[in-house]
Amino acid sequence: MTFDKSLLRTVLFALGVVSFVIGVYETILYNDIARNYWIFMISMFCWLPLLYWRQQERLAAKVAEEKAKLAKKAQARTPAKSTKKRR
Repeated sequence: MTFDKSLLRTVLFALGVVSFVIGVYETILYNDIARNYWIFMISMFCWLPLLYWRQQERLAAKVAEEKAKLAKKAQARTPAKSTKKRR
């Protein structure tokens, strides 16, 4: 059995959204945000790994793009060898 990272992302996102909505509802119902602070923290703890993973993917994509640009530039610099023999 393999670990599916996209399933974990979906579960964390859903849990974060649900806890945020519950926190907002409880805050409006009781008119006290301090009483529901822990619910908002659950939401943030669910979203923080998602934000971190997204940032790491963007960074990896930038690095891969730069490597591709450098490889293309290096390939353009090398002259093509001709099949003619020199005398």
